[in-house]
Amino acid sequence: MEQLGKRSGPAARLDAILRHLSPRLGAAPALTSVPTSAQVTAVHHPGRFRYTLDNTILTTEQRQFYEDNGYLLIKKLVSDEDIERFRKEFVRICKKEVNLPGAMIMKDESLRSQYGQSEKVVNKIQDFQEDEELFRYCTLPEVLRYVECFTGPNIMAMHTMLINKLPDSDKQTFLHPMHQDLHYFPFRPADRIVCSWTAMERADQDNGCLVVQPGTHRQPLKPHGYPKWEYKANKLFHGLLDEDEKSPRVHLVMEKGDTVFFHPLLIHGSGINKTSGFRKSISCHFASSECCYIDVKNTIQEHLEKEIVEIACQKYDMTSVELRDIWNFRARLVQGERINL
Repeated sequence: MEQLGKRSGPAARLDAILRHLSPRLGAAPALTSVPTSAQVTAVHHPGRFRYTLDNTILTTEQRQFYEDNGYLLIKKLVSDEDIERFRKEFVRICKKEVNLPGAMIMKDESLRSQYGQSEKVVNKIQDFQEDEELFRYCTLPEVLRYVECFTGPNIMAMHTMLINKLPDSDKQTFLHPMHQDLHYFPFRPADRIVCSWTAMERADQDNGCLVVQPGTHRQPLKPHGYPKWEYKANKLFHGLLDEDEKSPRVHLVMEKGDTVFFHPLLIHGSGINKTSGFRKSISCHFASSECCYIDVKNTIQEHLEKEIVEIACQKYDMTSVELRDIWNFRARLVQGERINL
């Protein structure tokens, strides 16, 4: 069984670069994976439940809701104490009190002269798997017990984000256009992937809560690209190229600690922040370790592969890297056994 934080193969090269940049990572204790709960059986009920596995956690009504809509909201799942710890760590990262190699820290550079190094400038921290405090979110038992209902007992944390939605300005918007997360992922099957998204404070239509199109998880992956709007586009904030404006939408109003689990094909996005404050959330995309990488060349994901590889090569001064290696570097085993991913 693989230990959390251990990697082998081509992804080890990226790991070596980061450990050269930050020697403290080499001394960090490895966290062993959490044993499986044995509360989930990887058995489908053909014709009834395709998107969840047999389990003792979800009610029949909850399974049916996810089956029909592609998302499930669990109230007050994460404690105020944990959220406060995540918030404090985010502030420390913003102030550069914590070095976080490997992470992509997105900022509104136009605000730096006014606010300096602070949370008023940073919009998102992506790939925080090297930060022990933030990565605790991906190992919380109360989160994993639900994740297991969608992925099965062998669970990989594949993609991590802490979003600090800044107030919109005349020149910059932090609205994320409607999209499907599977657009970003070169692994399948989609039904064994799930996102856990936790509100770190109240999220509503005023500060840009999540917006979902129920039932769209049953649709195929659609072409994505940068939106054609007057605002400056945020890096990698891709959206649907052909969006159905008439499709019903639901704004997910959430309180602090509320957590929504959703399918990677569910069409969703977030609105603008019309307040003077910030809207924070923390999330992780989990996948069964039995999922397999796919080759996205000659598919609608090919242009994304090129963009991600270019970013990685620039960031780490490499001449070439494979998309699979980038994902191998990000991925962490959080429960059970590492099989494919």
